[in-house]
Amino acid sequence: MRSRLRPNAALVIGGILTALLIGTALLSLVWTPEPPTRVRIAMRLKAPLDVGLLGTDHFGRDVASMLMAGAWNSLAIAWPAVLLGAAIGTAIGCAAAAWKGLADEIAMRVSDVVFAFPAVLSAIMIGALLGSGPLAAILAIAVFNIPVFARVTRGVALQVWTLDYIAAARALGKPPLRITLEDVIPNIAGALIVQVTIQLALAILTEAGLSYLGLGVRPPNPSWGRMLSDAQTYLSQAPHLAIAPGLAIALSVLGLNLLGDGLRDAIDPTLRSRSASA
Repeated sequence: MRSRLRPNAALVIGGILTALLIGTALLSLVWTPEPPTRVRIAMRLKAPLDVGLLGTDHFGRDVASMLMAGAWNSLAIAWPAVLLGAAIGTAIGCAAAAWKGLADEIAMRVSDVVFAFPAVLSAIMIGALLGSGPLAAILAIAVFNIPVFARVTRGVALQVWTLDYIAAARALGKPPLRITLEDVIPNIAGALIVQVTIQLALAILTEAGLSYLGLGVRPPNPSWGRMLSDAQTYLSQAPHLAIAPGLAIALSVLGLNLLGDGLRDAIDPTLRSRSASA
């Protein structure tokens, strides 16, 4: 997996779209055209360019400002959720590959059980215990990501464990934990980074779905999913209310997916077939 990085079209386009997403999210922390939660009833449902770049919603709030703030709120849920799921899933996958046998069987069967509960259903259950909101959304998405990273990690780690230098380390008496930390994880880091970008795209999409159902970001904080939900009533009067957040979600997911695919091909073109066979 220590191959030269080979740039490709997917990597470049995905990198540009992802940079725009992150840049917009960071910019919204210090500047937006209007305060995202500012209500102006006299300017409700204005068309794009009539008031602001993208018009206003049914409360007279600036849609462009809400989109910018929504980018940060999406990433603020998606990033910690994916990183938490990646950390736990990677640990489980590494343990399954290192000790095999019963540990491997238990880890994979537990992953199968978790896979049976989609992120939305997990959010509903967690929300019943903790109340709906960002914390419930983060935990739900993280739980859904644990088996994904466990399986990917196990698949690539098992291949590393078959290499000659791992056999030499075992012959020298290195314990499995030390081999995992010093030799296995550095060699599977590329595959894990690729998987993080792909899962981040799914996390943003899931967060939008949860907010659409009222289980994610709480109002009045802007959220792309909630903007879509609110836009349903006004589709005939103001279709821009649905088009703007819909395009934002689509471009963000597309950018991260292209970035993940581009990184996978740039780091090692064989990772695609390895991940599929795992």
